[in-house]
Amino acid sequence: MLRVLQRIVEAVNQAPDFELALQTMVRQVKEALHTDSCTVYLADHEQQQFYLAATDGLQVNSDQPIHVPFGEGVISLAAQREEPLNIANAGEHPKFLRLEEVDEERYNAMLAAPVIHRRRVLGVLAVQQEHDRAFTRDEEAFVVTLAAQLAVVIAHAEAKGFLRTAKQSPWLQTIKGLAAAPGVAIGPAYVVKPRARLSEVTPKKTDMPEHEVRRFRSAVARTRQELNDLSESMKGQVADETLAIFEVYHAMLDSTSLGQQVEQTINDGWRAQTALKLVVEDLVNQFENLDDEYIRERASDVRDLGQRILSHLKERARQQHEPPPECVLVAHEVTATMLAELPHTEILGIVSVRGSGNSHAAIMARSMGIPAVLGADDIELNELDGETLIVDGYNGDLFINPPLQVENEYRQLAEEELELRQKVEQARGKPVETEDGERVTLQLNVGLNTERDWLKELDIASVGLYRTEIPFMMHERLPTEDEQVELYSQVLEQFKAGTVVMRTLDVGGDKPLPYLPMDEENPFLGWRGIRMTLDHPEIFLVQIRAMMRAAVGRNNLHILLPMITSAEEVDDAARMVKQAYHEVSEESNGHDRQQLVPPKLGVMIEVPAMVYHLHTIVDKVDFFSVGTNDLTQYLLAVDRNNQRVASLYDAFHPAVLHALKQIIERANELDKPVSVCGELAGEPGGALLLIAMGYRTLSMNSYNIDRIRWIIRHIKAADLTTMLERALQARSAQEVRQIVTMTLEEAGLGGFVRAGG
Repeated sequence: MLRVLQRIVEAVNQAPDFELALQTMVRQVKEALHTDSCTVYLADHEQQQFYLAATDGLQVNSDQPIHVPFGEGVISLAAQREEPLNIANAGEHPKFLRLEEVDEERYNAMLAAPVIHRRRVLGVLAVQQEHDRAFTRDEEAFVVTLAAQLAVVIAHAEAKGFLRTAKQSPWLQTIKGLAAAPGVAIGPAYVVKPRARLSEVTPKKTDMPEHEVRRFRSAVARTRQELNDLSESMKGQVADETLAIFEVYHAMLDSTSLGQQVEQTINDGWRAQTALKLVVEDLVNQFENLDDEYIRERASDVRDLGQRILSHLKERARQQHEPPPECVLVAHEVTATMLAELPHTEILGIVSVRGSGNSHAAIMARSMGIPAVLGADDIELNELDGETLIVDGYNGDLFINPPLQVENEYRQLAEEELELRQKVEQARGKPVETEDGERVTLQLNVGLNTERDWLKELDIASVGLYRTEIPFMMHERLPTEDEQVELYSQVLEQFKAGTVVMRTLDVGGDKPLPYLPMDEENPFLGWRGIRMTLDHPEIFLVQIRAMMRAAVGRNNLHILLPMITSAEEVDDAARMVKQAYHEVSEESNGHDRQQLVPPKLGVMIEVPAMVYHLHTIVDKVDFFSVGTNDLTQYLLAVDRNNQRVASLYDAFHPAVLHALKQIIERANELDKPVSVCGELAGEPGGALLLIAMGYRTLSMNSYNIDRIRWIIRHIKAADLTTMLERALQARSAQEVRQIVTMTLEEAGLGGFVRAGG
């Protein structure tokens, strides 16, 4: 049966269109089970009915579509119960519905299995036979398994608009992706494809490795110049911080491991294109297998860089057709360099089949103020060029050739968003405090080089979370102490008027360093964060020393320990921090006589165990920082990067709110400062909930600063008490969101509801 099942699924997936896929399935299921009929009914939720989509065995006596109203017949009963119905004589069943247009009088036995995708009934798969009998358990399991496979096929077809009928809502054409950059864009699609693809390279050998090495080095040099030109062309068009993305590309080019591996592979007898393909695809696989979303997205950069080198190896110039004025850029994988190649004034929106909110394309889109939807894996690029698109960067929705009334609604929304953006910028330079005088400190989460003047415009003095793992991931070896000192000095100097919270190396387990591989069955609960660095004091001490050396003469360093689960871990880490402090103090006093103030030490509260264990570490640390992303993930036992369960990941879940409230209450009892550096702090509704709980230090990405500052200045902290009480009593995250939305609306801040996405 398994082999037959695989054959049917493969045939369905290879069918050139949806209708043929359904017809292929019913024919092959009928043959496999030796039944007299197999039929697929699809659900039309707009019209509250099922319609016969494909059959092999039923005699249909009408040219008109065959419908079964919801709630009537065995088909509806199977859908309503959400379980298979195995009936020996369906004609005698009280729910059996006789359809005049269909001749099924001769069929008695029926097995009907609902087709369900993400808890939504999409249709029913039914098999029938003339003589009375109950289908066997194996046959029932076979049909149920096929129905589950069919659910994915139908869901994709529905998303692509293949299921739309004349009477159905035009909103069924919505394609769902990830909201990567806020805003609304309306315009024709402009599909861009890479000049060269590594996947198209056919492996070939060479007997002239020296020649191939020279070709490779020449291609790298031309790629380096191309990146310089692109970076230069973007100056003045995007925030300077965003230009650091090109520094990441240069760092990869400068990485001796990339070049050495390619040249070594060439010397093993492979042509330059083949060697580049083998090395880059191996690196891409390493990155894509990591858990950290930001670092995993670097796979896109590696692939993009590899394909740019490949295009120069093949000496292919860009030959794209000219983009129409004011278009929506669409690609299988939009990259930062792709954006830089096009006039940004002509790009209204961005749509990418691959990618997430942490990709460099998303970072650039937010910096450029361009709405973006990434991860829209249901779109067909070959059929999209020139079609009218609506990009909803708030909710991650994409509409293809929308009706006029839908387009008009979104145009009005875009105008309102522009007004809102201009309004919130007016609060820059003003105190961040509520209308009733509660002061709130806003800080930045950063992960790239921050030596950028534009940050001064945001009027933010401190960094609440600096991710130090990025340079470790970009090197082919551990960065030296001096290399780390140079990087950390730039950050500390940029924020010398405030403080910088530097998180120690947060890799390991599911985020292994390329040069420190590890294999674990359950990396989410494995060797990561502080667990890895404590096991490698030679790595930990070098990083702490580098941080402290960079802080000499500045003294604005705070050190943050990730993934703490026990007091023993804090004890061990604090001992090494103290050791590094004495070493650096002696060295600095002996050379330039500058004093080093002991940095404050904090821990991230992201493992649920620490919510109940704060009292055991209070004497060892100076502050707490709540990482709502991992705290939510661990509390709800949800991998937020797994599409099957990602919808269950929600920091608005009442259990998460109770944990956050308990943390702030316990921190206040222990008289320890506490901040929030997770994504929840950057959401309008999340910020309100946190302020209502008593949090007064929120750290977030730069593009959230202005709107959160505006919201804080236009609410009263005292008015949030009722909202929080109701939210803590809610039964679901959806109910919490409704409560928060109502609070924003009542405060006259309804425009931020969609902006908070």
